[in-house]
Amino acid sequence: MTLNASPYGSERILSALRLTLALASHSQPSRIKLFLISDAVITAQSGQGNTAGPSLGEMLTEAMAHSVAVYVCRSCAEARGLDQTRLLPGVKISTMPELAGWTLEADKVLSF
Repeated sequence: MTLNASPYGSERILSALRLTLALASHSQPSRIKLFLISDAVITAQSGQGNTAGPSLGEMLTEAMAHSVAVYVCRSCAEARGLDQTRLLPGVKISTMPELAGWTLEADKVLSF
């Protein structure tokens, strides 16, 4: 699943994470991969708080606890000043060539 929306500009990331958690409870979570690209990489930044509604960081952490793999685009993260030390534990930095490979191997690809 690719996520490219700004985490707090709309409810697209929230919807993607809700679907991810639902899928993780009904299928083999280890098959689910989230790839955050563009402004969506901010979703994986550690230390975020949210006083209104669910915390997207907490939802990502919960997904990873269910064996969902979470990746951020390296160039998108770098453009926003994020490196591994500023990401939630368990989030990995990845590349477009890796995403291309996963896309070709996948049965289904969803984009938010």
